Amino acid sequence: MIAHWLEDIEAFEAISQDAETRRIFLRMSALSKGGSLPCFLDELARERGLDDETKGQLAEIAADRTFLLAVEEYLRRTQRCH
Repeated sequence: MIAHWLEDIEAFEAISQDAETRRIFLRMSALSKGGSLPCFLDELARERGLDDETKGQLAEIAADRTFLLAVEEYLRRTQRCH
């Protein structure tokens, strides 16, 4: 159980280190809360600038609402929601 939380914290910290990554995760979290995530995923599928592996990873992450909310909370608490 502790290892799982350590992995999450490491992931949250990695996300917080890059402004573009933070922006994407915060956007996915907001869209998830608003019920608009399916539209985002449709746009993502059509995006030509991303490879299929990245698209798949983002789609998998987007499906985990709990993780997105936890990332948002971590960024808020560490004041990295800019």
